[in-house]
Amino acid sequence: MTDQTKQPDVLESLMFRLGDFGPYQKWQYLLQVSSALLSGIQMYSLLTVAAVPEHRCEIPNLDVNKTMAFLNYTHLAKYIPLKTDGAFESCYMIDPTTSLTIKCHSWVYNTTYHPSSRAIEWNFVCDRRWMGSVSQSIFMFGILIGCIILNNLADRIGRKPVFCWAASICFVSGVCVAFTTQYYLFLFLRFILGMTSVPGTTTGFVLTMELVGPNKRAAVGVGYQAVFACGIILVAFWGYIIKDRQFLQISYGMHALPLILHWWLLDESPRWLWVKGRYQESLEIIEKALKFNGSTKKLKIDKIIPRSESETKRKDASLLDLFKMPIMRKRILIVGFCWFSNSLVYYGLSLGNESMKGNPFMVIFLMGALELPGYVVVIFFLSKLGRRFLIAFNMIISGFCCVLSVSLTMGSIASNVFVYSGKCLIACSYSVIYIHSAELFPTMTRNSAVGFASMCARISGTITPIILLLDSFDPKVPCMIFGVITIFSGYLTLYLPETLGTIMPSTIEEGEKFGNGDTCFTNCLSQTRESKKKSSPIVIEQLEPLNIT
Repeated sequence: MTDQTKQPDVLESLMFRLGDFGPYQKWQYLLQVSSALLSGIQMYSLLTVAAVPEHRCEIPNLDVNKTMAFLNYTHLAKYIPLKTDGAFESCYMIDPTTSLTIKCHSWVYNTTYHPSSRAIEWNFVCDRRWMGSVSQSIFMFGILIGCIILNNLADRIGRKPVFCWAASICFVSGVCVAFTTQYYLFLFLRFILGMTSVPGTTTGFVLTMELVGPNKRAAVGVGYQAVFACGIILVAFWGYIIKDRQFLQISYGMHALPLILHWWLLDESPRWLWVKGRYQESLEIIEKALKFNGSTKKLKIDKIIPRSESETKRKDASLLDLFKMPIMRKRILIVGFCWFSNSLVYYGLSLGNESMKGNPFMVIFLMGALELPGYVVVIFFLSKLGRRFLIAFNMIISGFCCVLSVSLTMGSIASNVFVYSGKCLIACSYSVIYIHSAELFPTMTRNSAVGFASMCARISGTITPIILLLDSFDPKVPCMIFGVITIFSGYLTLYLPETLGTIMPSTIEEGEKFGNGDTCFTNCLSQTRESKKKSSPIVIEQLEPLNIT
């Protein structure tokens, strides 16, 4: 066995003795997954902080102090024209002197659910509707830039410092954004929020995947998405309790405060330290973990450290190295497009909830709560059907749900059922693609690879609010776009290798050999045990005995 292959074997033997999910991994996982709660809150905070309530043009002498006067249908029809569907216009009024329909420049809002909102203060309606969309798009653009910068940094300087710095900056910007009175300063702070909230969570996710054993990666990976969904539920909860938009934003921002303690509580990834040649530090963390898990044995560090490389660091690898390798280049492009599609539908169905009738807080709550049963089902089937099949199945069916929802009356019960179903299915797909992506790429570039995929997701997230504006021309257009792209992306996923039961590759060379020739068309559903042994450079049975005590 060559030295290049043997080095990961030493580390895998140590990680194998650590166990899949002992007390130490559970403690670290609790610290890491808490960031997903913050991401869910900040991602959806504008649904309450900048909510756009029911509105119409202000009628002089009737709407006093910017308060909407509730008039009966006949009385209101004297001032506000009707749309073709019989509903009242929200951007036009009837000139009382000429009886002509004119655009209005001031509006009144129904404050039943949202007495205070950025949309009310800055009038994110009619010709200014773009301001609300840009507020969400700039957040997504911040995530995009954060994925480019922070995830590359995490592969170079470490997972922990990037995670902790992102959390600290997110706390400061999340609170400060509540106090700004200038729209463009508001956009800048939203950009910083996006740059630090989700990319920090991506780094935490990679930390988890590198610490937890193969048998538990599926459950803890899906757990990230479940905690993210709980963040959406908290958006609805705090929005229902706190009516002032400033205090509401402060409460959202304060959720980042506990993450600052991670500077002292969180450990660096021993896998990352190992591939960087920092064997001593890696082994110290593993020894600490063994002790935390109840082991009384001590490592013979001098015997374990590879003598031929004890003073030499491995050469840094970057995202560019993945694109130089033909097999990994194809995979990362497919994975990137898959993330693009997942994000497009997930946030499109979540943020475009204006057609959903009823209590807005209940709508947001259901958007988060309905994901949770799906995650339970995903965990059950992940070990039976594998990652690839579940991603493709959920994406394709979700795409068809999007198409079917617009074939029915928008806002009807039947249409809403398809929307909720599509949201639940794409959330399940999203949870699995996180795991699959982390398992496909080597440790040396894992954070950069997942960061690139997340960057693709943020590109679609940035344009999602713009696509939703197309409903001004035809309400069916956004969902049709979502459906077609998702179905095609789900099909492409069938060409990725299965990673169920395999040990993640460490080096670029291992990543290029990983799963060669394995597609859904050559190995239906998950791989057989024999095919895993052939396609994966390292499997559990191949680990050599290692004297660690």
